[in-house]
Amino acid sequence: MDKIDTMILSLLQENARYPLKILAEKVFLSSPAVSARIERLEKQGYITGYHATVNPLTLGFHITAFINLTLEPHQKVEFYPFIEACPNVLECNCVTGNYSMLIKVCFPSTQELDHFINQLQTYGKTETQIVFSTPVETRGINVSSLINTNDKNDEE
Repeated sequence: MDKIDTMILSLLQENARYPLKILAEKVFLSSPAVSARIERLEKQGYITGYHATVNPLTLGFHITAFINLTLEPHQKVEFYPFIEACPNVLECNCVTGNYSMLIKVCFPSTQELDHFINQLQTYGKTETQIVFSTPVETRGINVSSLINTNDKNDEE
């Protein structure tokens, strides 16, 4: 991966719908060259998908919460398919600490959140934090720092 690849990744994280022509102008390459680089980045696993960011409030999902869950290792076989099938689960991470799972969810109401938490409690103890505001939205990885790090390593 070189500086142009990182520029392309940064631009696509900013807006995955940039036309090839715009990307090419910004990285000073031809559209076919940018297309080939994007295809290579996809094949190498740097780009894993393209997504639209939607506003949950506009869609009626007024409650975002993080739920911590204790889960015994032997329960994972049953739990993973359950949690993957839950449409209101935005993210589920296996974590260290007092809890083993950290789950980000979005619901239209606290009643629906409460019902979901009741389902989770069949697997273990939960602790829930409801989000009041989000000063930093989900954002992409700062890939430009990779080039700076690689440049420093090359100098040594």
